[in-house]
Amino acid sequence: MLKTALKPRWILMLILAMAIAAVFVLLSQWQFSSSREAPPPAPSTTETVRPLTGVLAPLTPLYAAGADQMVSLDGEFLPGTRVLVGNRLLDGEEGFWVVQGFAVDGSSGAPSAPGAENAAIPVVLGWVPDAGRAASVAEQEGPAAVVGRLLPPEAPEVELPVEGQVPTLSTAELSNRWDVASYAAFVVASEVTADGADVPFAADMEKVVVGPQPQETPINWLNIFYAIEWVVFAGFAFFLWWRLVADDHRRTLEDDADEAAAAEEARAGDAGPHSGGLAAVVPPTRSVPDHESGAHRD
Repeated sequence: MLKTALKPRWILMLILAMAIAAVFVLLSQWQFSSSREAPPPAPSTTETVRPLTGVLAPLTPLYAAGADQMVSLDGEFLPGTRVLVGNRLLDGEEGFWVVQGFAVDGSSGAPSAPGAENAAIPVVLGWVPDAGRAASVAEQEGPAAVVGRLLPPEAPEVELPVEGQVPTLSTAELSNRWDVASYAAFVVASEVTADGADVPFAADMEKVVVGPQPQETPINWLNIFYAIEWVVFAGFAFFLWWRLVADDHRRTLEDDADEAAAAEEARAGDAGPHSGGLAAVVPPTRSVPDHESGAHRD
């Protein structure tokens, strides 16, 4: 079989298989590298308060590098924008987040249009166990300064509408409700001040505390599965080459066997009665007369 594999065409096919396998291995390495997503920013970075306008622009997505960042924002609370976000747990008890829109100074709904209306961002002010408790909480008004954690928005959910309530904190849905341009993120407030004085914004609510994200790097198992697939494909390229060489070698053996059988038949035919060789001589049979046979004849 080695003699068959050393034929020029199979050597060229081997080189082609090696090139294909190399491409598959590179794709596998890319999938493996993509399987480990970028880790969240270190707490030493996220716990340093930065201005919101320097971290995220309106109408742009919030990526992992900016999520979980402690930010500060100046502006004013928008009247008539308070909503309750349902299905929020606090110490195992289900309740609501109290959320209100906040127009951020130094931002605009359309960056290409200077002077446009400041963009709004939802601010989580606190937690209440039921909607009735939220009715007694005074709505925030006027200019203020907020410090809190910046978090990505949630996906909207279809649910029977309840006045003043939403099932998830979807900034797209709230932007439609408030009819203002909005950030694609929200802030969980930890401090609210007005005219330099702290505002007891959570006096009638439980404060929502969101800590930094865990630092473990998440793994995408789907990418790992694809990486293993590419390795299998690389091995299959060599297996296919080996199968083709083996088939060629088998055909060569069969052709040699056919030629040997044909030569044997030809030699057997050359040794037959019409081949010009000596034929076997059969002596004639002599008839014996009756009187020599000793038989008595009447």
